[in-house]
Amino acid sequence: MKQRVLGNSDITLSAIGLGIMGMSPGMYGETNDELSMKTIQRALDLGVTMFDTADVYGNGHNEELLGKAIQGRREQAVIATKFAYTPNYESLSGRPDYVKKAVEASLRRLKTDYIDLYYQHRVDPQVPIEETVGAMADLVKEGKVRALGLSEASASTLRRAHAVHPISALESEYSLWSRDIEDEILPVARELGITHVAYSPLSRGFISGELRTFADLAADDLRRWMPRFQGENFRKNVEIVDKIKEIAIEKNCSPSQLAIAWTIANGSLPIPGTKRIKYLEENAAAVDIVLSKEDLLRIENVSPKNAAQGTRYMEEQMTLLEG
Repeated sequence: MKQRVLGNSDITLSAIGLGIMGMSPGMYGETNDELSMKTIQRALDLGVTMFDTADVYGNGHNEELLGKAIQGRREQAVIATKFAYTPNYESLSGRPDYVKKAVEASLRRLKTDYIDLYYQHRVDPQVPIEETVGAMADLVKEGKVRALGLSEASASTLRRAHAVHPISALESEYSLWSRDIEDEILPVARELGITHVAYSPLSRGFISGELRTFADLAADDLRRWMPRFQGENFRKNVEIVDKIKEIAIEKNCSPSQLAIAWTIANGSLPIPGTKRIKYLEENAAAVDIVLSKEDLLRIENVSPKNAAQGTRYMEEQMTLLEG
């Protein structure tokens, strides 16, 4: 597994990470803790060291699962977790006192005495970012956190946060179908030496090519409520996937691997999520796929910016991406 250094830090981690949100109930259908832990352990065997979780995923279940899975192998793992949402996504808090309360709860669930990368999950519009990051910086001084990150923050917020304490990572959705950050946010992150971490590099599994109809989604799959997976949007997006699949066949790889390789070629660290060892191994192998300028141009032609139909979240959720 190829390695890279996390921005503005001394942390070395794998060039591809593993997003484990889907391993908790209420996210992407049926879950199985035993199989999920085996997937996490297999990731370590493959050299995948970065694991992305959050306190709100499964209301603590996700962190507890990760803590159990890496017991005895903590030194091999780079734990990235997040705070800000209260249980069930009911509210958002970036208050300094909440930051300190949240990190203690995460440390307990993860069964560790430090977190490698601690993100603010979403920017709280009611609390100046300087106050939130100031409290996060205190955690670094106390040795409870090694590096700081923000998730779905704007370019201006990123600059303000970085002025308080070096920001190591910016996590945001980035894939062939979610490229709005290319205009302002990515350039600022690169200017400041911040690693961009791309969640949902497969557009929540759509680009894998395995979803053909709305009926393929389980009854409790949260994607059923996302515009990109509904009605005519779904049908048109499947047509784009089929074109991506043609290029993948020529490159002797899967559509998922092609999409992940595209993300890496654009400078990001992808954290594709999966609950299954089969897909973990497939995704991890994407690190060895080299895309030429001609390959990238072909991909751009079949899936240009804004080609995907439908927004990635419902309208009321999109407003939280403006922090």
